[in-house]
Amino acid sequence: MTAKEQIIDLFRKNVKGKSPNVENRNPRHDGKKGHWLEEQFGISANADNEADLWGYELKNETTSKTTFGDWSANIYVFTNPQYQALFEGQNKAEKQNSFVKIFGKPNPQKGDRYSWSGSPCPKIGAYNYCGQILEITPSKDIVALYSYSQDQRMDKANIIPQALQIENLEIARWYGEHSPSSKRTDKCLKAKLEDKFNDKGWFTCKTNTAGKYEKICFGKPINYDEWLRLVIQGIVFFDSGMYEGNPRPYSQWRANNNLWDSLIIESYE
Repeated sequence: MTAKEQIIDLFRKNVKGKSPNVENRNPRHDGKKGHWLEEQFGISANADNEADLWGYELKNETTSKTTFGDWSANIYVFTNPQYQALFEGQNKAEKQNSFVKIFGKPNPQKGDRYSWSGSPCPKIGAYNYCGQILEITPSKDIVALYSYSQDQRMDKANIIPQALQIENLEIARWYGEHSPSSKRTDKCLKAKLEDKFNDKGWFTCKTNTAGKYEKICFGKPINYDEWLRLVIQGIVFFDSGMYEGNPRPYSQWRANNNLWDSLIIESYE
């Protein structure tokens, strides 16, 4: 049997006709259905940046948008030696808290906890009200830029340290095709994406209206140039979840499910 045939066989034996059994799982964990599905294919939960199963990446079907990966920037302004002294704190986590207070916003529903998510999160094509935008460099890096003149917050003079009240301040950079570091944790986006999606491709399992899995779908491999075109078009977007008090950056790169559906090339019941 080929790898694809083995995956289809596992789907028919372990998944088809079933609903995810999440009774004994953490109800606050968003990925509980995905973890159940991974277990049915014999995939152990891991943070490895490699395809899940025999060269295929499993993507769990979600309600509206699906994640390519949680890929943090290689450099943030608060880790940049040129600027890091401007951020309060003795370590990276504390300086990240300072960063979200400057470039994010408070959430009244969370006790005014600050986060760099939602409306302050930069997008391609236009500055947001916090003066931030995503751009692609000629070397295919992705950078988040801040420009003081584009910041529409009324009290920006009190929020932004004077040394950062400038134009085109680079607040985050994701290396595109090459990382100057050899550290495994500092890989470029091309490596992160293609390690997962550019081997055999990817697959997902679709449910019916009753919530039971009814078919398995396969998509073709995706390379960095194809993915970057989708970023430029705004189809793939940066969905930051960085928030005060949590050292994890939560840097999701996502697309709405209609994109994923358009990439499907084969389906089996």
